[in-house]
Amino acid sequence: MRERNTPHILGSEKIGKLLRQYSFPAIIGMTITSLYHIIDSIFIGHGVGALAISGLAITFPLMNLVMALSTLVSAGGSTISSIRLGQKDLQGANEVLAHTLFMCLFNSVVCCTLFLLFLDPILIFFGASKDTLPYAQDFMQIILLGTPVSYTMISLNNIMRATGYPRKAMKTSMVSVVANIILAPLFIFYFNWGIRGAATATVISQFIAMVWVVQHFFRPESYVRFQKGIWKIKTEIILNIYSIGMSPFLMNVCACVIVIIINNTLRHHGGDLAVGAYGIINRMLTLFVMIVLGLTMGMQPIIGYNYGALKMDRVKKTLRLGIISGVVTTSFGFVISELFPHLITVMFTTDTELTDIATPGIRICALMFPLVGGQIVISNFFQSIGKVKVSIFLSLSRQLVYLLPGLIVLPRYMGVTGVWASMPVSDFLACITALCMLIYHLRRGIAPGLTKKNKYFS
Repeated sequence: MRERNTPHILGSEKIGKLLRQYSFPAIIGMTITSLYHIIDSIFIGHGVGALAISGLAITFPLMNLVMALSTLVSAGGSTISSIRLGQKDLQGANEVLAHTLFMCLFNSVVCCTLFLLFLDPILIFFGASKDTLPYAQDFMQIILLGTPVSYTMISLNNIMRATGYPRKAMKTSMVSVVANIILAPLFIFYFNWGIRGAATATVISQFIAMVWVVQHFFRPESYVRFQKGIWKIKTEIILNIYSIGMSPFLMNVCACVIVIIINNTLRHHGGDLAVGAYGIINRMLTLFVMIVLGLTMGMQPIIGYNYGALKMDRVKKTLRLGIISGVVTTSFGFVISELFPHLITVMFTTDTELTDIATPGIRICALMFPLVGGQIVISNFFQSIGKVKVSIFLSLSRQLVYLLPGLIVLPRYMGVTGVWASMPVSDFLACITALCMLIYHLRRGIAPGLTKKNKYFS
């Protein structure tokens, strides 16, 4: 049955029903995407080898940088389009769509060109050794060439979800992931392309999904769509998209910096396999983080619309349900990580040394994981209502204010264990900070001075 777009129900339908309607498709899409990355790592670990997992882990910070330039546009575009719809400004939402497409294409060309020119020194700086560099090179060369495809797919899919098509946005992710799961083992095992095969499968599957999502915005029945009169570039829209997207952008950049430090510290204290162990841990915990991010994607249009419509009680109720759901999700991840760390590790590799490093690491890294869900929801809440400075501060607090000092100090005394221990410490402190900031703004009022005539927020 065709999904009907009725974005104005965001201001009248029951919050619980809306959250299920918008979040479940996003959660399913993000979960499937995360599971693909896990399965892809399993294919690489068993089909290429333990060092290939370490090589893949070296690419994480560069992947974060690549994703940062995408979220800079997609997060800002989806948030502003939701607020425009809440203000009954359909033309404004269409203009945001056009600007989002232009900006993601521009960013992708810049990203691809710069990173390919300096790929080897970047990967070495990120922690690659002579043994892991070839794997990282092979993977990232293909991924970078596909950035125009991936940026377009990701950005327009977020706009699709934010403008009232959550199930269709979920299907976009499913199309990509299913294609990927079919192609990856074919390229890795049958054609014997190794880690290049995994990257090639990723780009091809994203191209298939991109075609799916682009055609949606050319359909006349789509509520927000490409049409005449929206292609004139407006500096004001570009600046506001970048402004709101700056929070997730900086979060990804900081994640890049942190992973560089983690990779180099682990390599110094534990060698290449310690870096591979972090790759396994990161893949596992990211699964639950992605579920929470799917939840926040569903929350974003609900919060953005009602914030634009000045319905603050509905905004607060959405936030409350989101925090509860986020905490429950990461608490489940905590239980799995503490009870079955060895089982998690052997899914990725049969290498005994790698397993011995990763198993205790999972347990330590997940100690404060139940709190992570609440911190993510609160940070994304401020982004959804256009409070850029607060969102940026909360996004940076865990990475730079708390995790970075831990990574500098603890490994000196505890080695690899110190790297693992720095993560739950930063999770706890970041959650406390987010709660204090939320309480302060709720008491002060989350929208002082906001009127329906305001066009953009900061």
